[in-house]
Amino acid sequence: MKKTVVIIVTYNGMQWIERCIKSVLESAIICEIIIVDNNSSDGTTAFIKTHFPQVILLEQTKNLGFGAANNLGMSYAFNNNADYVFLLNQDAYLQSDTIGKLIEVHNGNPDYGILSPIHLNGEANKLDKIFSNYIKINDLLFYDALKGAFSKSIYEVPFVNAAAWLLPKQTLEVIGGFDPIFHHYAEDDNYCQRVIYHELKIGIVPNCYAQHDREFRQKKLNSLYNLIQRERYLKYKWANINIEVTEEIEKQKKYLKMLVLRLFFKFQYKKMLYYKKELALINQIIPEIFKSRSINSKTGKHYL
Repeated sequence: MKKTVVIIVTYNGMQWIERCIKSVLESAIICEIIIVDNNSSDGTTAFIKTHFPQVILLEQTKNLGFGAANNLGMSYAFNNNADYVFLLNQDAYLQSDTIGKLIEVHNGNPDYGILSPIHLNGEANKLDKIFSNYIKINDLLFYDALKGAFSKSIYEVPFVNAAAWLLPKQTLEVIGGFDPIFHHYAEDDNYCQRVIYHELKIGIVPNCYAQHDREFRQKKLNSLYNLIQRERYLKYKWANINIEVTEEIEKQKKYLKMLVLRLFFKFQYKKMLYYKKELALINQIIPEIFKSRSINSKTGKHYL
């Protein structure tokens, strides 16, 4: 029997973690569970130790972010002979047959590097709203999902978020882990870009479900939010090894230099300072972007 390891990254996850872990333990496929905790302060780790002592708990002394924490779990699983790893968000829940169906479909479609179920909301009464946006790129999948009648065993897509990913061992051997230039958000976009570059496929498996319990949460913004978002977007765009970016980066730098000068002479100092910071940001992240592109264009267990 093939070994499957479920990896859950937690950070102040008391609201969801009991239901999340129980959904894995109720799976028809026996799975080992690894939890990487990003220095929670709400009692998450104490709860896990008390109520789920069979779980392998890797406690961190700081918040490593989603990607780096998952990399620890994937490395542990890979080094302990896992055939599959399943990445599961702390706010997501499986049905008893989810993992088994994904593995069965992968056995018939070994060219898929990421397999994911249909993502429902926390109440399991409709599609997760953000997931429904992701799948619109595949018209057949989107309309089949709305009808609840599926015509294929797996639907190819260019991206699905990492709330519920089945990764075969081959994927870790070819792609590795998440790129550490992404602390939180966009690391799954980048991973999918790398999967496609190395000629593996990404697929959604129908009649197979996970629930993502995030519908009523709101993001908190701060004064640095725009610049943080900009950095994330530029890394997402320029670390994409499927496209050439050198010329575009130089054009953007030139444009920002001219824009800063124009704003200065128009006495629009607030805008000028923002774009000056963006230019400095680009100069700061360019070396790590090109290092990332160099590493990720090659196969190997990168970052694990």
